[in-house]
Amino acid sequence: MTNADFLHAPFEAPETLSDFDAAGPARFFNREMSWLAFNWRVLDEAQNPDVPLLERVRFLSISATNLDEFFTVRVAGLRELQRKGVTRAAMDGLNPAEQLNLIDADARALMLRQQECWADLKLTMEQAGISLLSRQQLTKEDQKILSRIFLEEVFPVLSPLAVDPAHPFPFISNEGLSLALELSRKSDGRKLISLLPIPHQIDRFVKLPQTESTTARFLPLEELLLDNIGALFPGYSLKGSCSFRVLRDSDLEVEEEAEDLVREFETALKRRRRGEVIRLSLSGDAPANLKSLVTGALNIGDQEVIEMGGLIGISDLSEFVTGERAELLWPQFSPRVPERVQDHDGDIFAAIRQKDMLLHHPYETFDMVIRFLKQAAHDPDVLAIKQTLYRTSNESPIVSALCDAAEEGKSVTALVELKARFDEAANIRQSRRLERAGAHVVYGFLDWKTHAKISTVVRREGGKLVTYTHFGTGNYHPITARIYTDLSLFTCDAALGRDATKVFNYVSGYAKPDKLEKLAISPDGLKRALLDGIDGEIAHVKAGEPGEIWAKMNSVIEADIIDAMYRASQAGVKISLIVRGICGLRPGIKGLSENIRVKSIVGRFLEHSRIVCFGNGHGLPSKKAQVYMSSADWMGRNFNRRVETLVEITNKTVHAQVMSQIMAANLADQAQSWVLCADGRYERHVARDGQSLFNCHRFFMENPSLSGRGSVGAKDVPELTHTDD
Repeated sequence: MTNADFLHAPFEAPETLSDFDAAGPARFFNREMSWLAFNWRVLDEAQNPDVPLLERVRFLSISATNLDEFFTVRVAGLRELQRKGVTRAAMDGLNPAEQLNLIDADARALMLRQQECWADLKLTMEQAGISLLSRQQLTKEDQKILSRIFLEEVFPVLSPLAVDPAHPFPFISNEGLSLALELSRKSDGRKLISLLPIPHQIDRFVKLPQTESTTARFLPLEELLLDNIGALFPGYSLKGSCSFRVLRDSDLEVEEEAEDLVREFETALKRRRRGEVIRLSLSGDAPANLKSLVTGALNIGDQEVIEMGGLIGISDLSEFVTGERAELLWPQFSPRVPERVQDHDGDIFAAIRQKDMLLHHPYETFDMVIRFLKQAAHDPDVLAIKQTLYRTSNESPIVSALCDAAEEGKSVTALVELKARFDEAANIRQSRRLERAGAHVVYGFLDWKTHAKISTVVRREGGKLVTYTHFGTGNYHPITARIYTDLSLFTCDAALGRDATKVFNYVSGYAKPDKLEKLAISPDGLKRALLDGIDGEIAHVKAGEPGEIWAKMNSVIEADIIDAMYRASQAGVKISLIVRGICGLRPGIKGLSENIRVKSIVGRFLEHSRIVCFGNGHGLPSKKAQVYMSSADWMGRNFNRRVETLVEITNKTVHAQVMSQIMAANLADQAQSWVLCADGRYERHVARDGQSLFNCHRFFMENPSLSGRGSVGAKDVPELTHTDD
């Protein structure tokens, strides 16, 4: 039985794979198939009876949204390579055509399972008093009410589009859901083919009045439209219909020598909406003539068509996840305000001056990051603020604080990343807003994304300037910070302040840092620092000392790093990895990776923090270990095409918090953990009869972060335990 408790359980016996070449490309897992395996784990949570009902619906919706993005970016890229005749193999030895064949089979199976999962959830929702109806189930009273809703709230935004020689097949936008209709004129039987785009500005599911037997009843918008065909097409009757949804290539291509980067991105965003069709989801019972019309007009082959027997557009199920049925959601959790900040009456600069403070979001409130900038904006002793912005919310309080600071005459520099996929438009809006307030807005490198999460505040104190710095593993986004687990380090360490300033100067003025004191950055130095850390553990083993590595990230697919870990394993270094998503490393293979184990945690919160601990000749956990937090996953793009940070943790309390609290709890987790096998399968830790499984998310909800405590120090690491259900 798989044991996911990596903190206490010994390494399992390695496997011997037949016909396996440890030096060949088979030593790597395929990136795309590994991503699909992650989305299967997300979908499994939608089928997990221990998860509240509407949270299971949320997981199902997330799995569908994830898959849509996978198709519009990754599959789109592979299709483009295939069209151009590229046969170069990926690091696992598969060329684009071979990868597409594997993806097609697995993705179709995944979408079938999503439909099966939805059928089960729909039945369970009905038992809980939430019903999704078809138009055949409507009563006359329902139809009367819905007719009014249709005329007042839906009809004004509809645009039926005839398809005939005078009206060519219209453009259907990315993620566009539409009805294809075959109609017959009642007077003479003349046929009419029409498309009816379903407006995304209206909720997908229309709520009906409650009855005594149900709490809530809903009707899909497309069913409402079909039930009101007479109002849309007077004098016609419906002969046949089908629904379909289009996904298009959503990757952006930007001219390298764009004179105005913002204007170029605004143009590229418009191109995205007109990208090539990558996938067409079509009703399984679509009439042959309508199917032929749609597929022919979109110029796609059978490989791009997915015929669905259930609900098209499962991502829209997120509309059901509201606060109206709180008993069907996770119990409410309120993030903590650090005790130390309260001890200083909310003065975050005073709390940081006392000693470095690391907050673990969402368990500690992200409002402290916002307060850091708001307090700086209105503090007369603050002279300058510098801030990176990769992803932000639409009404970002971070941007508002920066605007306030600029308007109060402070020097504000905002480094806005325009290449944050799917957030480009929002970032352009925010940059315009900052410029109007008087901030200096820079956009960084054209070829590299600025993915580092850094904020600096320069404050005059006692006749000298003190730099307060915030380093994060996640985005400055207060909405995602409620569900993403990330780290926020606040420090007034002078060396880290100087390093952060050098990074800002690098991105804004292309002045490459000649020397960094406590920071490593990519694309220069971060990968080398990790390789040196791995090689250091090999050297310790050869010297007869313990060699051990703990690391946590979202993805690990960089070949040099994986091969370095293979070498370390063969030398006797013990490596325990927590990799939420894509993993290209094969663990537990005799002669290659017998000392490496990998698991993935999928649960209430999205694991997003990046951490690495090197035993430094003392094993783990150890006060003498080298501990780092980072903005970077272990991927080629993060090492070579992004500006990222790797921050060494030297404060004793923060060191203990990251290693002996955060990493230890993640390694000990059983309840939400999946262990990666040598053949690529993920096995979930299963409880024995009566066994209570340790859940790291529950532990963090119940235990405050060490460095945020008032007088508590590194000696007070809490026991890894929590309350039971």
